Amino acid sequence: MKKELLAPAGDMASLKSAIKNGADAVYLAGKNFGARKYASNFTNNELIEAVKYSHLYGVKLYVTVNTIIYEKELNDCLEYITFLYNIGIDAIIVQDLGLIKLVRKYIPQMEIHTSTQAHTHNIEQIKLLESLGVKRVVLARELSLEEINKLDTNMELEIFIHGALCISYSGECLLSSCLLNRSGNRGECAGLCRVLYNLRSSNEKIISEKYLLSPKELNTTNYIEEIKKSKVISLKIEGRMKSPEYVGYVTYLYRKLLDNNNYKLSEEEIFNLKSLYNRGFTKGYLFNNTDNEFISLNSSNHQGVVIGNVIKVNPHRIKIKLTKKLHQEDAIRLPNNKGMYVNFLYNEKGLLINEAKPNTIIYLENKVNLTKIGEVRLTINANLKKELENIPEKKINISCEIKALKDEPLLIKYSDNINTVEYIEEKVTKALNMPITKERIIEVLKKLGNTPFVLKDIKCNIAPDIFIPIGNLNAIRRNLIAELITKRTTPKRNLTIPKIEEKIHPRLNNNIKISALARTQEQIEVLLKNNIDYIYITDKTLYQKYKNYSNVYLRLERVMSHYPNYDHENLLIGETGSLKYTKNNNVITDYYLNVVNSEYIKLLHDLKVSRITLSPELNIENIKLILNNLNNIPIEIIGYGSLEYMIMKYKLLTNMNLPKNQNYYLENKSNDKLHIIEDNNTHLIGSKKINLINNIKELKELGINVFRIELFNENAQEVKEILTKINREKI
Repeated sequence: MKKELLAPAGDMASLKSAIKNGADAVYLAGKNFGARKYASNFTNNELIEAVKYSHLYGVKLYVTVNTIIYEKELNDCLEYITFLYNIGIDAIIVQDLGLIKLVRKYIPQMEIHTSTQAHTHNIEQIKLLESLGVKRVVLARELSLEEINKLDTNMELEIFIHGALCISYSGECLLSSCLLNRSGNRGECAGLCRVLYNLRSSNEKIISEKYLLSPKELNTTNYIEEIKKSKVISLKIEGRMKSPEYVGYVTYLYRKLLDNNNYKLSEEEIFNLKSLYNRGFTKGYLFNNTDNEFISLNSSNHQGVVIGNVIKVNPHRIKIKLTKKLHQEDAIRLPNNKGMYVNFLYNEKGLLINEAKPNTIIYLENKVNLTKIGEVRLTINANLKKELENIPEKKINISCEIKALKDEPLLIKYSDNINTVEYIEEKVTKALNMPITKERIIEVLKKLGNTPFVLKDIKCNIAPDIFIPIGNLNAIRRNLIAELITKRTTPKRNLTIPKIEEKIHPRLNNNIKISALARTQEQIEVLLKNNIDYIYITDKTLYQKYKNYSNVYLRLERVMSHYPNYDHENLLIGETGSLKYTKNNNVITDYYLNVVNSEYIKLLHDLKVSRITLSPELNIENIKLILNNLNNIPIEIIGYGSLEYMIMKYKLLTNMNLPKNQNYYLENKSNDKLHIIEDNNTHLIGSKKINLINNIKELKELGINVFRIELFNENAQEVKEILTKINREKI
């Protein structure tokens, strides 16, 4: 099965670089609804140009619409997707299941791929997405290739093969949202996993100022043969915020690896790859990377590649012994971790030079106040950058057929094996003086110049004594080539859709019920004694002890590899595969599903979910807009407590060889504390508490059914105090 090489583009230069270097498909975003909001991204006019350029070269174009979509955005988003469909986009990449439901209803012809932000990591989720009309799923980066090959599905599967990694399961991170009000689910991630943290136990500092949550860059160049043999159909390079040179060179390397069996990168290719961008490389969970090879503790930025050592320094000059080449206009990082461009490069004799070879001594001006010796790293490879900027446009092979017989219509055809354009017009006349030769006709028809085409085959049936004006042949060729370009780049789509009707549904104004998440037996006992309406228990052993209470629920994990036999149980579910349990159970969906619009709620209700918990990223105004479009579907919100900011496969405590019987937390320079729970995965619980207790009356008037308390490490007395505050407000 041929694999698709899928490259990123943050701007038009990156798009062209990807296509020149062999991408089969490119993914990018418009100015809205994309999960890389701080990339340049594409205006609508640029998207039209991008489609034409991509399709001209036979490359597919996918557009990310992979944020969660707020209620007030649904019409605008659907209008935008209609625009994408009409300009010929090959597929959209989506996170929000509510949006998938809408697109299937209004634009059924649009191909949908689910984003890695949809947190798809098991077969039950894939079955659900298939039932919703999704064609391809971008799998969670935490899955191994072995696990992927065991997935029993005909769905198209896509994986990341190179680039930056998120430490969290994608779509499952609230860190940036809760601490800086910049939602990763809205494309605004602040990269708080890439900052320095201290690891503490109580007040004891165990590790100081390390990049404890910053993964290395994924690199599968050594494993491409295994990927070729896998069930995966699309191989994706991360990098919509990377340079065109990076995009082009990484695409070039993987194209080479895919097209040449058992090809190994040369030393020069590895050097070039490292010089473009790397945080250190990892094979990732795709090939069962061990955790101690996964994190880049000492740096969260581009590390470059070592090219030599500073062996002597004074306030004016830096003396360096090179192990690799260095060129004028390169950029380097010095032992004080400061960078500089090599504007002036001197040899041992003090003469200015353009380049220096390995194993030579060079001098640089000390513009960065360097005072110590150590490694020199190349961070910008100027020569490679120039080479990549000057790669020529691709050429498309076409064929030509000409029939030029006396007293018969002139026939000229061009074909790219899919599209054919032809000229059949006036009769060919006998030459009165000098006949046109076959060779001259072929020369004119092959003259494709600056067009994207190159003529690889021509079939001729030409009489020897005919006359055709050269000007006519030139005009015919130009017109046919223009027509062929139009056929390759113009979509035959013209869809219009109605606006989604906004209906105001009155909500039942009942008393708000109270739910609570409990992690300890002590918490459960207090909640039972206070007749809390719904109690969610995280510990399976404790759940078995209390499950006979009708108001007790088991909270399932948000990462599921298999599904135990739960029948006739009360379940709080945290991932979409667990929707399979709605047939025989009372199921509530947790806030981990990122529900932010009425369409997603209606979808879950149709799937027999009893009650839906809204995302804590919503404010009260957004909640009001959602409830206006619902007809008494039971809704729950997180009203008080500690949220889980992140879940990651990386086992931080285990990797640090720390005992599990202590309370650990991470702390950044802003004194934000992230409490650590480690089981099958690692969970980071925020110390900041959400608190809507004073808003209970307003929430009741909106029609909210259940107000939830998320408990973490509170003791019995602290739980009682929280319940007392809530009861004062409860009506």
